[in-house]
Amino acid sequence: MIQSLLASSLGRKDELPNIELANMILEKNDPKSINELIELISSKNKAFQNDSIKVLYEVGEKKPELLIPFFDDFIAFLDSKNNRLQWGAMTALHSIAKEYPNLIFPHLETLHHKAMEGSVITRDNFIAIIILLIKEKEYHALAYHYLQIHLQSCPSNQLPMYAEWVQNNIHMDYAENIGQILEARMLDLEKESKKKRLLKVINKIKSFK
Repeated sequence: MIQSLLASSLGRKDELPNIELANMILEKNDPKSINELIELISSKNKAFQNDSIKVLYEVGEKKPELLIPFFDDFIAFLDSKNNRLQWGAMTALHSIAKEYPNLIFPHLETLHHKAMEGSVITRDNFIAIIILLIKEKEYHALAYHYLQIHLQSCPSNQLPMYAEWVQNNIHMDYAENIGQILEARMLDLEKESKKKRLLKVINKIKSFK
């Protein structure tokens, strides 16, 4: 039984049993076990939730197609009051977005709101999803809309990293606007090292003109 293989069931506080379980599921290509993990998350046992979502996003990192039948469950998990479950679900959705952006796009507004309300990791994964979508012509207008909002509002501590993620994927049509947003936020940065990182991105974006 899958439950018996989870770290919490084994009395372990490390993640190794969960990673090993993910690898076992990957080797067997085992949707039945994934379904059991989804059911454990719905059981409301927080330890099982935390272990199960870890296994699921580890599976999604290597074989996102195994998560597709449970896509709606991951969207629903974003509403959880368990922060680990919320950011774990966004992590899984990021893995799905790498191969199936068409599934993610209709839910972009929901993901945006959850990222605005959620933890740093939740937002990190949402920004990563947006950056994937801006590469696709049919999605990039809305993706840029949300990217602009998050660059304007994200914690200043995260801003240089997000800017670095964006710099190699930005379209020329949006470069000037993104550059202006980043310049306006330079004043929010206190550490000189972060200012230098952001200025480097700004200069690179300006060169696109």
